[in-house]
Amino acid sequence: MPAQARQGGCTTTMKEIPPEQSLIEYPSDFPIKVMGRAHPDFAQTLTNIVLQFDPHFDPATVEMRPSKGGKYIGLTFTVRATSREQLDDLYRALHAHHMVSIVI
Repeated sequence: MPAQARQGGCTTTMKEIPPEQSLIEYPSDFPIKVMGRAHPDFAQTLTNIVLQFDPHFDPATVEMRPSKGGKYIGLTFTVRATSREQLDDLYRALHAHHMVSIVI
């Protein structure tokens, strides 16, 4: 069944990739990029979500990049991916959060 993703206020369908076709080897370090409107709690709120799926994640490693105009912020979380299920669940949790515009 395809997973649903929210992108820029609209819902899109993400095509499921069969596990045997995955190019990711587990465990591995895996970067996840998240963008949303700049808000004082944006990084901490999303870090808390990431920690639910990777309890050993170090919040000091979050990379932050504000947009040129300062209206948006981009974050990169490099998590320790231990399974396809873990990554899928983390992506779903980030996509579902109201502060998030895009997850890559």
